[in-house]
Amino acid sequence: MEQRLREEALRLGFATCGIAPAADDPDRAARLHQWLADGRHGSMEWMETRSEQRQGPQSLWPQAQSVIALGMSYAPAHDPLALAEVADRGRISVYAQGVDYHDVIKRALKALARWLVATEPGADVKVFVDTAPVMEKPLGQAAGLGWQGKHTNLVSRRHGSWLFLGAIYTTLPLVPDAPHADRCGTCTACQDACPTGAFPAPYQLDARACISYLTIEHKGPVDERYRAALGNRIYGCDDCLAVCPWNRFAKAAADNRAFLPRAELVAPRLAELLALDDATFRQVFAGSPIKRIGRNRMVRNCLYAAGNSGDAALAAPVCALLDDPDPVVADAAQWAMARLVKV
Repeated sequence: MEQRLREEALRLGFATCGIAPAADDPDRAARLHQWLADGRHGSMEWMETRSEQRQGPQSLWPQAQSVIALGMSYAPAHDPLALAEVADRGRISVYAQGVDYHDVIKRALKALARWLVATEPGADVKVFVDTAPVMEKPLGQAAGLGWQGKHTNLVSRRHGSWLFLGAIYTTLPLVPDAPHADRCGTCTACQDACPTGAFPAPYQLDARACISYLTIEHKGPVDERYRAALGNRIYGCDDCLAVCPWNRFAKAAADNRAFLPRAELVAPRLAELLALDDATFRQVFAGSPIKRIGRNRMVRNCLYAAGNSGDAALAAPVCALLDDPDPVVADAAQWAMARLVKV
């Protein structure tokens, strides 16, 4: 049964599939609650609100017996760090350059769940991708997909750091796989690459200093101590992922066309993004996970990038936003203008 499940998962586009027990893990739960108690989730209240359900599969669904952990590769064909010195362009995290991964993965998860129920009548299932109180990364490690690296993301020996994760909880008592061993060794590449020092220690992340959190989840003005470190990153950050040595084994996910980058999102011009109104923002980012942050947050991010650019040609579009109705955007414009005037 387990082998047939893996074969069907691969047929549906998943790169890897493993099975873990659904029983809650006390150590995993303790780490979650300590992380929340330390405030390292920042303003992500949803992490705290459902923390009791998030602490383990059976805390969310007591009837669950097994977790089917799945990964879908989005390994890029290009260097995610290539735009670091291109001042007039914005950097968008690799995962968000294609279509919204939630839709792609949920469709495949539902297809696999239907197959499982048809194969094993009486089995009950629940599918999850990123939006439910599920800790996909530690479950992925428990199911043998890879291990949580020192950057806290899952690392695979075959797919590097480039895996979208999903899970199916089921009442079937499937035979679990062995947990994956940690293969980070003495490497500190991801820790050294973080421009904001978001890792207090290996295997620990303080989201409040993480560029992905600051550009996507954080709603207000970004603390001034981090603005320069944002560089030209306008949505997410790939630095700690991109430098992982295990990526040399990852093959570009060209067979999954959904994750191929849209041309307009690979190296967008800051000047064009700064001119976005709400309607144009929705049009440009339709079908993209970027759409959920809204025009104001995207323009805020682009203003920080403009202020970091040293490009006097961006002063005009920045100046046009000094009186923006959104006070966070206006504050970012004032900060950017003050830096550009010095150029």
